[in-house]
Amino acid sequence: MQASEQPILRDLVLVGGGHSHVVVLRMLAMQPEPGLRITLICTDIDTPYSGMLPGYISGHYSFDDVHIDLGRLAAFAGARFIHGEVTGLDRANQRVLLRDRPSVPYDLLSINTGSTPKVRQVDGALANTVPVKPIAHFNQRWLQLLDRVRGLHSRFTIAVVGGGAGGVELVLSVQFRLRNELQKLGRNPDLLRFVLLTAGDTLLPTHNPGVRARFARVLKERHVAVHTRAEVTQVSPGCLHTQDGRTFDADETLWVTQAGGPVWLQSTGLALDEHGFIQVNQQLQTLGDPKIFAAGDVASFTARPLEKAGVFAVRMGPPLAKNLRLSLRGQPLVAYNPQQRWLALISTGDRYAVASRGAIGFAGNWVWTWKDWIDRRFMRKFTELPAMADASPASATPASSLVLSAEESRQAISAIAMRCGGCGAKVGASILTRALGSLQPVERDDVLIGLHAPDDAAVVRVPPGKAMVHTVDFFRSFIDDPYLFGQVAANHALGDIFAMGAEPQSATAIATVPPGLEAKVEDLLLQMMTGAVEVLNAAGCALVGGHTGEGRELALGFAINGLIDEQMDGVMRKGGMLPGDVLLLSKPIGTGTLFAAHARHAAKGRWIDAALKSMVVSNQAGARILRQHGATACTDLTGFGLLGHLVEMTRPSGVDAELQLSALPLLDGAVECVEAGIVSSLQPANVRLRRALRNAEDFVNDPRYPLLFDPQTAGGLLASVPADRAADCIRALKASGYPQTAAIGRIRGASDALEPVVLTP
Repeated sequence: MQASEQPILRDLVLVGGGHSHVVVLRMLAMQPEPGLRITLICTDIDTPYSGMLPGYISGHYSFDDVHIDLGRLAAFAGARFIHGEVTGLDRANQRVLLRDRPSVPYDLLSINTGSTPKVRQVDGALANTVPVKPIAHFNQRWLQLLDRVRGLHSRFTIAVVGGGAGGVELVLSVQFRLRNELQKLGRNPDLLRFVLLTAGDTLLPTHNPGVRARFARVLKERHVAVHTRAEVTQVSPGCLHTQDGRTFDADETLWVTQAGGPVWLQSTGLALDEHGFIQVNQQLQTLGDPKIFAAGDVASFTARPLEKAGVFAVRMGPPLAKNLRLSLRGQPLVAYNPQQRWLALISTGDRYAVASRGAIGFAGNWVWTWKDWIDRRFMRKFTELPAMADASPASATPASSLVLSAEESRQAISAIAMRCGGCGAKVGASILTRALGSLQPVERDDVLIGLHAPDDAAVVRVPPGKAMVHTVDFFRSFIDDPYLFGQVAANHALGDIFAMGAEPQSATAIATVPPGLEAKVEDLLLQMMTGAVEVLNAAGCALVGGHTGEGRELALGFAINGLIDEQMDGVMRKGGMLPGDVLLLSKPIGTGTLFAAHARHAAKGRWIDAALKSMVVSNQAGARILRQHGATACTDLTGFGLLGHLVEMTRPSGVDAELQLSALPLLDGAVECVEAGIVSSLQPANVRLRRALRNAEDFVNDPRYPLLFDPQTAGGLLASVPADRAADCIRALKASGYPQTAAIGRIRGASDALEPVVLTP
């Protein structure tokens, strides 16, 4: 996460990662608006480029060839990326409502979510078909279908419902790929049968007769059974029923019919057309609400009907970006004038394509090559991101150009002014009261004075027979999502308590937030502390107080108090390893290199998403399972990395350890990042511990070797377990939410060598 020198004055929220929004993000990245915070909310990490999807299905492209990495693009644009689901809008308070997390405020909102097939309107279609949209869900089913077909030994029928360009391209691409897969396996490709159904009188109704005739000929040559005037009204398992009473057998049905807008739009009060799409004017503003824009398939252009085609979504991007910028400045908007005719390049599955523009149509292998060149050139804009220098004050639009109310202007001047130190750097009481007022920390009887009755300090009671366990952690944010950061920070701070076998009792927070308008600071605190309190509450740990001040970067930490039996029964120490024990690790490693790469825009978004999902998994259940299985020693992996923490365990235990490099569970992308030479800033200090390795020189060229020194945030538990209980312990951990738990080595008797750790392949 890169800290901004500009205080936050305005929020632009982009809902959806469609073609228009990726163009907007890139344009705003190339010319940032000072004082503007951008938030991208999307259910997908990777968004597909529709023009290349048929080629992906056919096997001509890889997944990464045809998908834009939204996480990486958002980081490049300096935008917050929220991997979440929108459930509605609170237009009165200008907030986007999200599932299972706090709502997000907006000053301007743009929606580019694409469309959703209307499978709910056809009896049985939701349960018995595979909608092509949303694409992320389709890709999962497509991969399952590939595996299913590879195991075929009998007839198998695939039906495609929808006779537009999308349906025709899909059936030809699927046929090409699946027949090739069977041929590679030495099986008969004629086991596959294909059926295309359309409710219309003809295929490709928006294209000229020559193009329609060409595709009719291709479909016939490839033995695709085409049925027109076949409106599907019911789908039962293995069978399609049409309005005129016909039935068609189908082992798998792909749904590519006319779609509508997302269901959540129905409750927003926005003007929608008969299909549920958002009605917009020529400036791409919604009718009746100038603070909300829409583009792409989800937009219904009122000036004239537009086909739901990717070309329009892409070309809406520049005027949308310009109008968002102009709207922030309070200047007149520009009109989007779509072309009357556009070029469509439709593939036939193989490396052959048909061009269609108005009355013109032509085809050939060269057309596919031309299409491939166009598509790859477009994708390079989002995959080959230029190195960005900070915008200088001379070249950037001044923050004062944003249109602010009188009160906001006063707050903006205050936010930009030289900041005080000492207690003058504290966040204002009114902001804190509003931000924290909605939080509901878990209530404990042993918390006598806490947030429910705030005073100068919290007061907690130590129950009889218990001793206190204290720990503290604090670090700056490394991601742009404050809610997720709050969850990770709280989880990380609780790790030491769980590793000791203690019960968390209370927490005090310390946070720094960048200056900005009061409303922006308040929301930032609310988002971050909501995530943190959710984690603390789940652990039974009461937030009892804290301190919040201004700082250049967002940061959060906690001092945690825990309880443990004063007789030290059940305490898990670092120094208790015994020869013969098996060494277990409950979570994969690699967070240090991954987030170092993320800061350079060099990590794939799905790698970062997977790492965050691992980081928010609590170690509470894992510690309990380890105790139940007789763990002799335990610690949580944090900044010193795997080797550093292992040495902390072997030395007080008076033992040596054997570490199996190939057994280490690794986060996706970790090896790729270290192979690219990207490591955490703490890595060099950790590498000094290589002197603890007896045979490091044998493994220095192994790409996994640097990960021994990789600092972890909210890492897993490293523990030694008696050998006869290790297998049961691993099974229990995997069943309880730690699927990558692994035995990574064993404990050996102490030797005279100064290096206590031996590596094995």
